[in-house]
Amino acid sequence: MPPPASDERSYYLGTHDIEAWRLGVQHRVWRPRTLDVWRRAGITDGSVVIDAGAGPGHATLDLAEIVGPSGKVHALDRSDNFRAAIEAGAKARGLANIERHNIDLMLDDIPVSGVDAVFIRWVFIFIADPVAVLKKLAGALKPGGRFICHDYYDWGTMNWSPRRPVLEEFVETAIRDWNASAGDINVARRLIPALPEAGLTLVEARPFIFTATPKDFIWQWPKTFIVPHARRLAERGVVTPQWADEVEKEWARAEEDPLSIMTTPLLMEIVAAKT
Repeated sequence: MPPPASDERSYYLGTHDIEAWRLGVQHRVWRPRTLDVWRRAGITDGSVVIDAGAGPGHATLDLAEIVGPSGKVHALDRSDNFRAAIEAGAKARGLANIERHNIDLMLDDIPVSGVDAVFIRWVFIFIADPVAVLKKLAGALKPGGRFICHDYYDWGTMNWSPRRPVLEEFVETAIRDWNASAGDINVARRLIPALPEAGLTLVEARPFIFTATPKDFIWQWPKTFIVPHARRLAERGVVTPQWADEVEKEWARAEEDPLSIMTTPLLMEIVAAKT
């Protein structure tokens, strides 16, 4: 999302190289589900698609390969770092069907219209007025076009067995701070009832929640977030450095325990049609 330097700080999780790497891990965990929903939504050769809040372009590049040379992907993001990553990725994969747009989804108009699909993932959680952005994106669709969204419905479902009180406290602290400083972490609850107001008809809403052990790749998804985010909270003075240390130690204990089972945050997959 935002550029480096001063705007970098306005994005809750940053746009630095480590964050781009974390988003890559997250994309690889979710890639099978993402490819499946794109297929079900009818994205195919020749489609024109918006990737809204494209970040470093992990989804953008996959979409560009699916729609082929006769299609196009419009990657919307306001981070110079992330748009440079998209350009490098497109060059490495020989893709010439991506158009990058430097826009703020909250402040700017959507630069294209009449597209076949809009894809947006883990972006509404950062937006102060998600319904306003939902309406903008819906307005860019052609009649019958598909709006596809992956976002959180209940972050509080993240938990561990055996119980890990320190990690449970991390979840509660992260939710409170997110809602106070970034947006609505359970924003999918607001999006679904707002679909008709945006001129969209719900096609399907699928909840996803996973269980994972330390041996499962899905385990890597929260792993790349929890300890670094505890450190970020300490840097901002939300928690003490000692508390962040305890989170790191408890995470290590959970990872070393062969009996550990983790449940992930509940994500809602929303597919809607432009009426």
